[in-house]
Amino acid sequence: MLVATAMTRGAEAIGPNESLAQAARRMRDLGVGALAVCEDGRVVGLITDRDVVVRAVAAGCEPEGTSVASAMTAQVVSCREDEELADAATRMELAAVRRLVVLDAAGRLAGLLSIDDVALQSPTLAGEILEHSRAPERPVHRGPWPWWEEPVH
Repeated sequence: MLVATAMTRGAEAIGPNESLAQAARRMRDLGVGALAVCEDGRVVGLITDRDVVVRAVAAGCEPEGTSVASAMTAQVVSCREDEELADAATRMELAAVRRLVVLDAAGRLAGLLSIDDVALQSPTLAGEILEHSRAPERPVHRGPWPWWEEPVH
């Protein structure tokens, strides 16, 4: 199954110079927890509701006067919409993230792939991503038994 089948299309983007208050209002209005941060047509980051709270509000920043760039995650973990879902899930596991930015063939924003999207297609893959995100030092393994235990014969 391809990422394109599972992903959420039409992901909203925000500019890095817009305020955190604008980002928070957009997330509220759209009912989402993350926005891609785009500049000149390319993805430069991801801002989540948690980023706004933990990196800015908890640090005493004023949401109206603080830019998205100051709280966003600039290390974007992405995949292509024509990749296999299992490969994207492995990337999520290795990076210990719950969302991937999905790019089209031209490298532009096509959507987002969340752990919820993966779970709708494969609860097993989603479980593996969650398990690894709780203990990222464990190796990624796809097997018929939980990868942290030996099989019982």
